[in-house]
Amino acid sequence: MDDPIYDIELEDCPICRGAGLIQDEQGWSVSVVCMDCGAETAHAEYRTPEERLEAARRVALLWNMGKVVHTGMSD
Repeated sequence: MDDPIYDIELEDCPICRGAGLIQDEQGWSVSVVCMDCGAETAHAEYRTPEERLEAARRVALLWNMGKVVHTGMSD
């Protein structure tokens, strides 16, 4: 089954131009994180599948606007 949150378009990381990935945090929130530098958006909480998709759209918008936190560390 195709998960619609992974169809949301993400720009390159606003810090390093790396690839961003939407992460689902154990069924309670989503965020976008850079796979290269570790920059990330705030987490958006959800309770239902419909809220999950809307939360993913919100964090994607934050990411695409460059609203990220970067601690200077990566995984």
